[in-house]
Amino acid sequence: MKVNVNSEIGNLQGVIIHHPGSEIENMTPQNAERALYSDILNLSVATKEYCEFEGVLRKFTKVYEVKNLLKEALQSENIRRELAHKVCTNEKAMHIYNDLISLDVDDFTKAMIEGVEMKQDTLTNFLSQERYALRSLHNFFFMRDASISMFNEVLISRMANVVRAREAIIMETIFDHCSSVSAKTINPINFKDFDPDINIEGGDVIIASNDVILVGLGSRSNTKAVDFLINRFKENKTTMNIVVQELPPKPESFIHLDMVFTFLDIDKCMIYEPLIAKHNKHQTVHIRIENGKVDFIRFRNTLMEALKILKFDLKPLTCGTSDDLWVQQREQWHSGTNFFALGPGKVMGYGRNSYTMEEMSKNGFEVIKARDILKGKRDINEYHKFVVAIEGSELPRGGGGARCMTMPVAREKVEW
Repeated sequence: MKVNVNSEIGNLQGVIIHHPGSEIENMTPQNAERALYSDILNLSVATKEYCEFEGVLRKFTKVYEVKNLLKEALQSENIRRELAHKVCTNEKAMHIYNDLISLDVDDFTKAMIEGVEMKQDTLTNFLSQERYALRSLHNFFFMRDASISMFNEVLISRMANVVRAREAIIMETIFDHCSSVSAKTINPINFKDFDPDINIEGGDVIIASNDVILVGLGSRSNTKAVDFLINRFKENKTTMNIVVQELPPKPESFIHLDMVFTFLDIDKCMIYEPLIAKHNKHQTVHIRIENGKVDFIRFRNTLMEALKILKFDLKPLTCGTSDDLWVQQREQWHSGTNFFALGPGKVMGYGRNSYTMEEMSKNGFEVIKARDILKGKRDINEYHKFVVAIEGSELPRGGGGARCMTMPVAREKVEW
């Protein structure tokens, strides 16, 4: 399958996911913050919830498990050596390089994701507070962040936190060497104008249409990343509108743009109203690139205003309820705006956000429990417009929703 993503809502043809495993339990309350968690997760509960989510996806589209893709990409010993060298160099763990390359493909793949325990063969190691010589990828089930399907290419992310850098290295390896999914990769570090201060993550990049992308500017993605995108579009002589939305630095639920805005349909979107639809101190900037140069850079009052200027006739649905800021804040905290589209008007999100689900019901979305689909009680093919309600008592505590847990490979074209 070749990467082809020109919108957020086109009928989904393929998606990459990662079923969370023991790596999400390989932490303690003492190091959870370092792993970018505010709490530790219960794997058994998270697994049950994730199985619902994955089960619905598999009924609708082609699903690729990242572990299988990585295993496929690593059939060559040379590629395993290359990946091991990149990872060990990046994480200052060259002392385990030989151990890694001695592993077979299955164990090597497992080590890349679940980590490598530290050998207790020196006094330093014995007294160390660390358990792992190569840490687990606690966040990897949030597949959205490490790579970005952007039209027919994949942009490899520059993760803001070193604890997640290996995720991007793995995704680049997959797209460069796996035959199941195919795309040209664009990695900022490979360009002559590379700035080491660039940070960009997939949760901050929303593909609106062929010539409009939205980028969040906050704790995970910065202005230099936007400058990188500007330069690439200029070089390619591509006409492109980039709408940049500044995000609050706190609380942590604002880490990415998709935590405050997602597309639901050709005429509807889900928003966190105070930031997206009301004038506030967080800036919105519209950049237009045309004929190899920046045509203009202008402030807009809000993201909704910028989209209207770009001819998106969208009705915003409010995360929570429009007349109660407390409810909005509570449901936004648990990924209340973070919806993933299976197609126009066909989306998935956490059922725990009851006020948000009621808002969607009022606007024509049939609310269907994921478990009812899997038990055969409801058939999503019978509904023109729906929202699949995923159980979400444990997964949201990791800090993301349905969009965060998916990396789309291909979508059908949308007629706006």
